[in-house]
Amino acid sequence: MPSFFTHRARSSHSPFFRRSGLKGFVLATLILFPGPDEARAQSAGPPTGPHEVLVLRDEMVPMRDGIRLATDVYLPARNGSALAGQHPTIMLRTPYDKQGGGGRTPTFYASHGFAVVVQDVRGRFKSEGEWIRFVDDPDDGYDTGEWLARQSWSNGEFGMTGCSYVGGTQHVMAMTQPTVPGLRTVIPEDATSNEAIQNRWNFGAFEGRNLNWIFTNGPASAMARNPELVPMLEEMRNNRLEYIRMQPIRRGTTPLKHIPEYEDWLIGAMTSPRANDPFWKMLRIRDEYGPYSEAHLYKEMPIYLVGGWYDSKPGHTTENFRVLRRQSTAPMYMIMGPWIHCDRGTNHGQVEFGREAEISQLEYNLLWFNYVLKGDESVVGRQDPFATPVRLFIMGTGDGRKTDDGLLFHGGYWRNEYEWPLARAQMTPYYFHHDGTLSPTPPTTNSASTTYTYDPSDPVPSIGGNVSSAGGIMLQGAWDQRGGDHIWNFQEPLPLSHRNDVVVFQTEPLAEDMEVTGDIQVRLWVSSTALDTDFTAKLVDVYPSSEDYPGGFDLLINDGILRSRFRENLWEEHLMEPGEAYELLITLYPTSNVFKKGHRIRVDISSSNYPRFLPNPNTGEPIGTERRRELADNTIFHDQLRPSHIILPLIPAERRDR
Repeated sequence: MPSFFTHRARSSHSPFFRRSGLKGFVLATLILFPGPDEARAQSAGPPTGPHEVLVLRDEMVPMRDGIRLATDVYLPARNGSALAGQHPTIMLRTPYDKQGGGGRTPTFYASHGFAVVVQDVRGRFKSEGEWIRFVDDPDDGYDTGEWLARQSWSNGEFGMTGCSYVGGTQHVMAMTQPTVPGLRTVIPEDATSNEAIQNRWNFGAFEGRNLNWIFTNGPASAMARNPELVPMLEEMRNNRLEYIRMQPIRRGTTPLKHIPEYEDWLIGAMTSPRANDPFWKMLRIRDEYGPYSEAHLYKEMPIYLVGGWYDSKPGHTTENFRVLRRQSTAPMYMIMGPWIHCDRGTNHGQVEFGREAEISQLEYNLLWFNYVLKGDESVVGRQDPFATPVRLFIMGTGDGRKTDDGLLFHGGYWRNEYEWPLARAQMTPYYFHHDGTLSPTPPTTNSASTTYTYDPSDPVPSIGGNVSSAGGIMLQGAWDQRGGDHIWNFQEPLPLSHRNDVVVFQTEPLAEDMEVTGDIQVRLWVSSTALDTDFTAKLVDVYPSSEDYPGGFDLLINDGILRSRFRENLWEEHLMEPGEAYELLITLYPTSNVFKKGHRIRVDISSSNYPRFLPNPNTGEPIGTERRRELADNTIFHDQLRPSHIILPLIPAERRDR
């Protein structure tokens, strides 16, 4: 097995040199917050607390193997000096440069009386060592926790927070180090987990955003540490769309060879499609998908999970809540908003969700840290967002007008719940019919099917949806499923439904509002002329014609995919027999949306969604090494014996509000 798959051996955990006070820091900066009048005049940045903040830069914290990680410390201060005493601590471990963003998040917490530790993970920016995604983070986080507990400003207890990869560092810390001293809570936001199931690989299909992440974030760190690489890496980053178009990446053939740890990770990920491949040993919170080589025990502690319906990881968040709540007796809360990745605003894509949709995540996190680390029980269980274990934003109750900003007002509202999935949801099949209709009535015909040709050289373009790391290659969030000059691979102003390789099934205009809240699946009976191919599904809220939108608006709600060789399970590959019919199940991302009276519920079936997912070449070759592409004639059956359908979690009207 290549060395980068394997956790490096380390020496026994020898005691660190005991540090005292504030010595040893390269730079100390005092941040003085403005007075009340000046603060009100500022339009950007989080609100500030009662304290000044002392910033201590670039402490090189030693790990057990001698590698040193660059760390900044933010301390509450008064009159230019750190407050006396020991403070509860908040830790953020990031691959995105610890000084990025101007320090707004750590200064916010420090101004409210917490010590804050922000650290570049191993091999990134100012930290020493070699970056290998999450491999070293369990031990490095553990060692940093022990280090901070010995500092004179620390009371020995800490919590963790942060979004995306930073959330993943929390999960891996809590999973693989359940006895880590001092760790009292985590707040993973849109956090990476379950990597080989619905993150890097999405039920067998590799997500294009992973290439985009490597081609942007690899150079960002490498250029900071090796200035001589700047011209070459900038050129690679600027041309990343072409590299993505010509995937798969092969070792030594691109400028990634000059930053081998990133090339190693990308090629390792692209050639490890099975959920039990050794490459994916980290971040497996759930284990229902098959035999894993090891089980991870999550630390018993209060947990607050944050996610968005249009994030790239809503399935991670809801599944982690379900699994961890089942395993733990500690307080656990989850909030799901209408948001894209790490953005808690009111509008995403072409859609406005209303002022209610925007929250101050820092303020919510502060309430949680005050509860867990300072013992303030005045909020949890008494008021939003912690009145009940689950808080959901129900999308879709707006009036559909065009706002002054030119956005569709889809609207929505918050609702408190007690579990996920909702026990009162009625899992209702809506069947596909030969005339393109979608209804709860099963088909009665003896033989009915639809066949289309899928060309991997001309894949269906991605227009919004559940993506992240999308800059320059994809749109995030809620978009009309129509091409235009905002879509690099579908410039024509045509609806996606017009394409011959998109099969549309939709209801009649609804006679009443219908709420769909929960996990969604599409059960298909299919065949193909290929040995291997993909099947995709999109759930669409079809707005009727209106004064503001004469052509209507085909609003993407969520989507999913399954690579047919993984139709039986995600840890074994079974190629298809051309022409033989198979049953398969596509899992869409969870959501909560009201399809209003007069709208249609639509399901689009195809075999590609690019660059959200890299196209299947249809050849059946080993994944990540293919060179050829073939056309495939793919068939969807929708008859009495093979009733393809979508399963919608419907919330009865009389039980929507609790």
